[in-house]
Amino acid sequence: MDAEYIIEMRDICKSFYGVKILHDVNFKLRPGEIRGLLGENGAGKSTMMRILNGIYSKDSGKIFVNGEEAHFTLPKDAREAKIAFVHQEIALSANLTIAQNMFLGLEITRGKYFLDDAAMRQAALDALKSLGLDLNVDTVVGTLSIAQQQMVEIAKALMQDARVLVLDEPTAALSEKEVRFLFQQMRRLKEKNVAIIFISHRLNEIEEITDSLTVLRDGYIIADGTPTKGLNSSEIIAMMVGRSVTQFFDGEKPQGTGEVVFEVRGLTNQRVRNISFQLKKGEILGFGGLVGAGRTELMSAIFGLDPIESGEMFLHGKKIVNRNPREAIQHRFGLVSEDRKHNGLILVHSIARNLTMNVTSTFIKGIHYDKAKEKAIVDEYGNKLSIKMSGMDQLCQYLSGGNQQKVVISKWLASGADVLIMDEPTRGVDVGAKSEIYRLMHSLAEEGISIIMISSELPELINISTRIAVMHEGELNKIFDREELAQYDADDLQKEIMFYATGERD
Repeated sequence: MDAEYIIEMRDICKSFYGVKILHDVNFKLRPGEIRGLLGENGAGKSTMMRILNGIYSKDSGKIFVNGEEAHFTLPKDAREAKIAFVHQEIALSANLTIAQNMFLGLEITRGKYFLDDAAMRQAALDALKSLGLDLNVDTVVGTLSIAQQQMVEIAKALMQDARVLVLDEPTAALSEKEVRFLFQQMRRLKEKNVAIIFISHRLNEIEEITDSLTVLRDGYIIADGTPTKGLNSSEIIAMMVGRSVTQFFDGEKPQGTGEVVFEVRGLTNQRVRNISFQLKKGEILGFGGLVGAGRTELMSAIFGLDPIESGEMFLHGKKIVNRNPREAIQHRFGLVSEDRKHNGLILVHSIARNLTMNVTSTFIKGIHYDKAKEKAIVDEYGNKLSIKMSGMDQLCQYLSGGNQQKVVISKWLASGADVLIMDEPTRGVDVGAKSEIYRLMHSLAEEGISIIMISSELPELINISTRIAVMHEGELNKIFDREELAQYDADDLQKEIMFYATGERD
């Protein structure tokens, strides 16, 4: 074998339940190369990486590390081969300290029976400092922000002296400053000849940080090792989806009717201060701001997840109180959370169970279970939202990210939501599914549903929203109305939003 490559996957095939997921996949990675791994949800990226990590066994094909054939049956086999993974879902234990998490399964011992806590704490501290992280290693992980947890995961991977580092959507929960820092560390590792596989749906990041691309489509390799330099976003998207996609934001923005459906006056709690805004029927009110601005916290208070210290809320002119999510649902609110896998779905349950969980009383009366009525509900929204599924009993964990998101949205539509709060609705969703979700949101607004959308992607915020509210450090700094938005071109509007998001505008 040619040891020019630190990793080579040759003719890898994998099937689940008779459905072929990977078709003779060939992948080669050189030392010191930053490779972007791209593809729509369901293209086979995760399956391919799980085979490399020893989570899944391959049906056929071979894997070589530094020219020598390797057999990965468990994740520890990959770890021993100096391949480290940082997964999209945080894999830390919330009840343990940073040091305990970093050495979970890698404990340093004194003699045969005793843990060397001092050595582990010092090694963890050194690993964090090498990344410029000023964190106390005795801090319980559950008290850290998502961004800090993500950086601890990366530090843990690097502490293992990895020669190959796989980063799965590592920037999803990071601020712009933290993304810059991560990219700086990736370049430093590249100089040390560490190979990096970088999985991301953010094409601007792919173009900036990667040397080359591997693109999967429907389980086939479309490109492997194609230099990133010289490619533009449209060309990359065309490789991913098999067609040219130059514009995701089709049609006019929803205009709304002007009728005020929901109003917040002076809402204040420990996380947000004196927030006031109106939501109109059939509009998409976008909320922008940086990480920590308080957007998600505001929506949690509105939905009854967090207490409100002062302020009022009005629905159709009538004062309401959402003391808990049950009351919010009774007032016909729906919340599509940013973390759909933990807060939006029960992954080990079926599509039917998830989609109908708020309306079970319509088909379950005492001991009578009307399965036909349940199926009718699933079919209605499955067709309306074009959910790709094998049947209503399919488990949600086997759906792509885009289809999981559609199930979450369907759950709230089935419960009759008039006000739909969507927190980062396209996070972790491929470009094709993004376009579908945009069209769906536009269609829902046209039907008269009022949508509040939180988004950290400025092009998404600008092109989807009827109006845009910008938050900074728990306060609402600015609301751009339709007429004001029309005065800017896209580049100038992004700059103006960022001025308010960073607090530079009074």
